[in-house]
Amino acid sequence: MRAVALRGGRLGVRDIPDPVPGPGELLLRVRSTAICASDVHFMDQPELSLQDPTGRSLYDADREVVLGHEFVGEVIGHGPQCSDQFPLGTRVTSIPIRLVNGGADGAHIIGQHPDSPGSFAELVVVSESIARAADSAASDDAVALTDAFAVGEFYVRSANLQPDEVPIVIGAGAIGLSTVAALVRRGIAPILVSDFQSDRRDLACNGFGAHIAIDPAEQEPLDAVRAIRSERGLWGAAVVFECVGVPGLIQKLVDTADMGTRIYCAGGWYTGDTLDITSATRQGVTLQFGGGPWPQDWYGTLDAIVAGDLDPVPSIGRIVTLDEVPEAMDLARRSAGPPRIMVHPNGDCS
Repeated sequence: MRAVALRGGRLGVRDIPDPVPGPGELLLRVRSTAICASDVHFMDQPELSLQDPTGRSLYDADREVVLGHEFVGEVIGHGPQCSDQFPLGTRVTSIPIRLVNGGADGAHIIGQHPDSPGSFAELVVVSESIARAADSAASDDAVALTDAFAVGEFYVRSANLQPDEVPIVIGAGAIGLSTVAALVRRGIAPILVSDFQSDRRDLACNGFGAHIAIDPAEQEPLDAVRAIRSERGLWGAAVVFECVGVPGLIQKLVDTADMGTRIYCAGGWYTGDTLDITSATRQGVTLQFGGGPWPQDWYGTLDAIVAGDLDPVPSIGRIVTLDEVPEAMDLARRSAGPPRIMVHPNGDCS
């Protein structure tokens, strides 16, 4: 099959052997897959996967790693011991985890381990036990974005906002938009969103339902929260969803926060950072890093997309072929492209 593979630090489109489904596994023909910032981080910070104590990810410069973990495909084959739950032709997606020996020997992140090739390829293997059918009118691209939008769902569920609390989303990229969508689905208002790029602020409001857009070049985000709290008499805690991942940002948020502010750090911290614990203690803030999405967030997001209650498609700005993935990955690295770029490894990109 053709695939986008990383080897020796270089990304390229190569012909590699077709993956073979093992016991309890499905072979999918990939219909759509999305480029995620974590694909870029896996390339750019290989030391994290060289030192992953969980064994879920592994960078090996001498072996090919096929990237990609947000996908939907069509069942074209079954490994031994599969049930009849997913007949040939069923449209299927999955949490991007491949269970090793049915889970008895742990798990790999699909697309971040040489033994679990990802979805930037014509074919991908998934574990039947955690796969789900996606039989609905939702598009392939929408279903493929389940994993991305489950991230926002996890953080918003974790925050458990109360009626008098004011949320602000810092960064209107893919994860910021997923956070806005999760807030909107709960009927929360007002939702503030802050981003330097005007087109992303517009998308957050007009495409996903945020209420107030802030340009941080003109107004400090937490000053905007204070103004809204005063204007509307909302005196609960400010709830900050940090969806950028820029070093120094969390410290700035801590330093400018009011007492009791909760900060959910969804930006993905792959390059390291520091935090003044004394300042955080003085400000009385609560911080949460990582930890999700949990299966309930992932499957709940898929259910919402399949039912038509959540439409992630407005986040898509470009659809590319396998041959265009290396250039598109560079756009994602520089945050120069749209929030989501989709890849159609086997199909039309119109």
